[in-house]
Amino acid sequence: MLVNTPICEFNAKARSFSLKSTDGNIINLNDARGENGTLIMFICNHCPYVLAVIKNVVDDCKDLENDGIKSIAIMSNDPKRYQEDSFDNMIKFSKTYNFNFPYVIDETQEVAKSYGAVCTPDFFGYNKDLELQYRGRIREMKNLKPIGTGDSELKKAMKMIAKFNKGPEQQLPSMGCSIKWF
Repeated sequence: MLVNTPICEFNAKARSFSLKSTDGNIINLNDARGENGTLIMFICNHCPYVLAVIKNVVDDCKDLENDGIKSIAIMSNDPKRYQEDSFDNMIKFSKTYNFNFPYVIDETQEVAKSYGAVCTPDFFGYNKDLELQYRGRIREMKNLKPIGTGDSELKKAMKMIAKFNKGPEQQLPSMGCSIKWF
């Protein structure tokens, strides 16, 4: 089911978490925090919307590291109903796409609920003070194909956040498959 994200709740604080990463470590919010910003993404392995942009996401996250922004991806889907989203498949997915950021599992779905995540992908861009400044899409898509070239809306927004500690006033919602709740 296609879902759009709500509008950005500017300055909402990031919620704490402590989740198991595909590399076997436990990652918390402070581990994921960047000097100039933090990008928290709710994704999964099987969603066609995630698959359409995952290479762009990884490239953007690698570039954003140069701006002092760290990224983390959280998988909150029910892996019992969606085997493609199992922890073993998360490990494979992160290796296939050369993730340069932690990919963690939200086994209880409490983190997704606390953030108000609704779909995959769902992007939350925080400033250095962990205040929400971006809740939008990565870029425009048509028929599950990214449109346009150059920097994505997400990358531009995060670079703006790193530089000014504020995100863009105008933001277009991300869209994707609904999170698969228990």
